[in-house]
Amino acid sequence: MINFKQTPPDQAEMKNYIEVLLKGGRPNKALESFLNNDRKVLSFNIVWPDKSFDGGDKYFVLGYYLSDGCIEVKEINQLNSGQYPFPMLLKKAKLSKNPILTHCPGMSLKTEEYYGPSDLICGNKVMVYGRECLIYDCDEFTTKWYSDNMGVKQNPVKLAKSRPNVTYQAIPPYTGYGTQEDSLGSVFHLSHKPPKADMKKMFKQDMHTLRFECSLVSTEPDDETRLFIVSFYCGDDTIQIYEICDKNSGRIGGAFMERKKQTNPVTGKYYTEKDFLIGSVVFLAGFKFRICKADEYTEKYMEDNAAVFPAASIEHIVQKIKKASVKFPSL
Repeated sequence: MINFKQTPPDQAEMKNYIEVLLKGGRPNKALESFLNNDRKVLSFNIVWPDKSFDGGDKYFVLGYYLSDGCIEVKEINQLNSGQYPFPMLLKKAKLSKNPILTHCPGMSLKTEEYYGPSDLICGNKVMVYGRECLIYDCDEFTTKWYSDNMGVKQNPVKLAKSRPNVTYQAIPPYTGYGTQEDSLGSVFHLSHKPPKADMKKMFKQDMHTLRFECSLVSTEPDDETRLFIVSFYCGDDTIQIYEICDKNSGRIGGAFMERKKQTNPVTGKYYTEKDFLIGSVVFLAGFKFRICKADEYTEKYMEDNAAVFPAASIEHIVQKIKKASVKFPSL
């Protein structure tokens, strides 16, 4: 027996309840809207300025389903943001403007006002359960739907560009083991990759080796008589140094520096063949070497490659001679 004194005051809901209790049907009021607007979704771009400690501007996509008036809010995940990627801020449901929070659904008898298409205009704000979000843009279908059905033109809102989050990670110093490319390979990649060699240059220049006779630039008197042979390998830009010692000089000659690449402290790049000119000073293995002369093969190589060694070209030498004889009436 139904006690009508304990039933809600809404007679329409009571009537529907009795019809369902008696195994009867109930009218589907949302059927027409479903048939006319199924799969039609208004899509808006919204932003929520999070004021928390690790907050910031967070961007979402708000979808309004025209068939049943439900709203869902999806989060736009940003790479390397340091936050957990939550795919949904709000699952598909009707969004109340002033939600009434109760312990159990249906406990409140007050009617709630839900967001509709007239509230979702670019520039307006939407409250998503305490989060005040700004609508700043929408897609082409949404713009056309508002223009055809409501006569409203959606004007996107220009947002202030946030400061780019650029972090600087310092490269650790060279450890001295292997080459610098080997050390950087373990910095830029989790799985170490061997550095790629310039095979085209190696096949073309591997047969050329430039040899120079050098003296040591030092303030010690004993170092003035020391002679070195610096070999530059054009195939891979490596350098090797041998020391020449006379008998009973008290020094042991031989390999002074093993074959490897050397960095120019002035430019910060590796030494190349154009840096080795007669009379110049190079900094190798912690010592300064002055290039005194070169062998016959190296001089011939420098003359044949005048574009790399302009000081060794015939035209440069002639111009240098002419410059010194300008004061004379006849060259």
